Amino acid sequence: MFDVAVVGSVNLDLVATTPRLPRPGETVSGTGYAEHPGGKGLNQAIAASRNGARVALIAAVGDDEAGSRLRSLAAEEGIDISAVAVVDHVSTGRALITVDEHAENSIVVVAGANARTHIDEMPEATVVIAQLEVPLTEVLAALLIARSRGAITVLNPAPAAPLPDELLGVCDIVVPNEHELALLGGVDALRSRGVPTVVTTRGAAGVEVVDAGGRAWTQPSFPVEPLDTTGAGDAFCGALAARLAAGDDLRDAVRFAAAAGALATTVAGAVPSLPDAGTVGELLSASGRVQR
Repeated sequence: MFDVAVVGSVNLDLVATTPRLPRPGETVSGTGYAEHPGGKGLNQAIAASRNGARVALIAAVGDDEAGSRLRSLAAEEGIDISAVAVVDHVSTGRALITVDEHAENSIVVVAGANARTHIDEMPEATVVIAQLEVPLTEVLAALLIARSRGAITVLNPAPAAPLPDELLGVCDIVVPNEHELALLGGVDALRSRGVPTVVTTRGAAGVEVVDAGGRAWTQPSFPVEPLDTTGAGDAFCGALAARLAAGDDLRDAVRFAAAAGALATTVAGAVPSLPDAGTVGELLSASGRVQR
């Protein structure tokens, strides 16, 4: 029995830094380049693990050096990788990321082996969280199994896409950003389609929550100096899942997750930026919002 099971993508992130993001048809000179482990599934699994959860990852990588490297990294982070499949003759997923001097980014994701993710045996967990960088059929299969076992089901609908009622109907919590929420029709539309709780991340504007009782409230953002926003949403989602699995109520879990997301913007790269529980606790204490 795991605390958190994450169904999602595993990528190698190829990151270029530039003074500004290029316009269509424009070439911009880069100021730096780095390769980092990434993918929303791997990011959220590591974020949950670093915040104290026992985590299983359900994913797929290619039979290449990147896949081997990323599986090893996940294992080193204390994540169970027995459900991370190695797909023959397919490359591991890639994300091509450009980050400007204001910490804004643009991202192109090439699915690779992520498109072959398949739910075979689903690990049991208190919280199951998924995203949309793997086939929708497998996300639905995972959340249906999780719901049948009484797990808390969480969906991070990224990258943004229209979603069927069948999928939304098995989600206890949906965690979109502002753009994803707009594509899905807004909070009222999601709740009318069967989602009890909507947690919307809004960057520096904080987090807006409408809970299962219909109560709306806002978690303010934490003041930090952002360097790179890549991975901030995944830090939030992974930390949220970890704290829900630990038994926190929604307000405390969102507060903790907001601090984790803020800290993730202060370090370059997705996985390198994901904070651990001690670092998050320090920010909460310094801000006068001590985790109960």
